[in-house]
Amino acid sequence: MTGRLVLAATPMGDVGDASPRLRSALGTADVVAAEDTRRTKALASALEVTITGRVVSFYDQVEVSRLPALVADVESGKTVLLVTDAGMPSVSDPGYRLVAACVAADLLVTCLPGPSAVTTALALSGLPVERFCFDGFPPRKQGQRKTWLQALATEQRACVFFEAPHRLADTLADAVTVLGGERRAAVCRELTKTYEEVRRGTLAELAGWAADGVRGEITVVLEGATPTAASPEDLVDEVEKLVDGGTRLKDACALVADSGVSKRELYEAVLAARRD
Repeated sequence: MTGRLVLAATPMGDVGDASPRLRSALGTADVVAAEDTRRTKALASALEVTITGRVVSFYDQVEVSRLPALVADVESGKTVLLVTDAGMPSVSDPGYRLVAACVAADLLVTCLPGPSAVTTALALSGLPVERFCFDGFPPRKQGQRKTWLQALATEQRACVFFEAPHRLADTLADAVTVLGGERRAAVCRELTKTYEEVRRGTLAELAGWAADGVRGEITVVLEGATPTAASPEDLVDEVEKLVDGGTRLKDACALVADSGVSKRELYEAVLAARRD
């Protein structure tokens, strides 16, 4: 029998989100590696599943020390099921190192898809999210956090990140300072749970709301930056490259003008640059 590592997404709150495949895997895996063994056993109980395999803890502080034994289990032909407290393993949760170790050993790794705070928050945000990036947790120290926010000042993709409830107010306040109060965002709290809440608005509005304190699991979606319109002078070099390649000046201006600058403005800017 071929061993394998199975990454399994677990419900974020509502146990009804558990997939049939997760139920089956919990009941049949040879080893269940769990971020919190008590929570995993409680989940299995709620799903009316009996875990028959060995249950081992697999949280941040023991992740490295547990790797050799778990890799050996897979090598010996066992199925190792990896679950975290909620959502998908290795996405800001333990798991990456075990996946990398199994891949390096040329062992089978597969995944049982399911709940994800990242995609759930994106869907609920009400913001343009056709393109997005995920950035884990912001830095805890203010200076580093502001540097991180500055990198998002020109990021045109929506950005999803997690934040601890006791740091949310400071993070949003810093976002107002660095990104401006008019940038839109959505703060998703307690997704799929009884007290689920989604707050949408500008960063200034959300910072004001969070100032009094917020509880629960937090996922934030930040609107992407609006592209800065190019000036005719910014596009002169692009036109000249086309001209150097054999394109007529007027045709080159027509091609590059699609960037939002009129053909006439661009043509005049090229002539002015040549005179200089």
